[in-house]
Amino acid sequence: MKTPISIRRGTVAAVFIDLQEEHRKDKRYLVEGFADILANVQRLQEAARRNFVPLYHWAYIVDLAEARPFHPVDESGKSAFSDKDDPLTAICHEVAPRNGEAMLIKQEASAFGRNDFGDKLKAAGIEWLVIAGVWTEACIDATVKDAVARGFRVLLVKDACGSASAAMHQTGILNLANRLYGGAVTNTLDACRLMAGDTVKVWQVEGSVPLRFTFENAAQLYAEL
Repeated sequence: MKTPISIRRGTVAAVFIDLQEEHRKDKRYLVEGFADILANVQRLQEAARRNFVPLYHWAYIVDLAEARPFHPVDESGKSAFSDKDDPLTAICHEVAPRNGEAMLIKQEASAFGRNDFGDKLKAAGIEWLVIAGVWTEACIDATVKDAVARGFRVLLVKDACGSASAAMHQTGILNLANRLYGGAVTNTLDACRLMAGDTVKVWQVEGSVPLRFTFENAAQLYAEL
């Protein structure tokens, strides 16, 4: 259901997940509509900087010496994706950190993996996380779920996330929305307004798993979020 909310200044941070060159240059890991996603992320970042919202930029970079069991490798023995020696792991220049913004590295799907990220956010008084990036059903999913488990409210920006196909992205967002307790789903424009201190109507989950999506209706339900 759509509910008006506002976010108190000083209690929100913006988290950007895996906006790396491989998602537009490596044919194995192309993200559908990536140019539009990057443009929306730029808008979010500009709004965050304008309103003194801290930005955290995450990149997935794999060192096989520290990887989890069963991590996939390619024919050369390197990580099948995001290998530490691959220049395509670089953050896309349009959305790269500026002026000392935090550039963080992860070796797993979630930004809340084996690190103290959550503790630092709590210590800074952060309650809300604006989350955007790729891939929706993988690293966004893991980060959102871990954020909620740690007591953060998540503002999931649906048109600033993406995956290999619209179907993967839309169903990934719907699945998260069904259980996004304490948080909300919105679009780029309204996320920018919320960071500016406005009151905005956003989609919030009511009850248990209200979005009973199917192959036939997923796109329509996604559009209504």
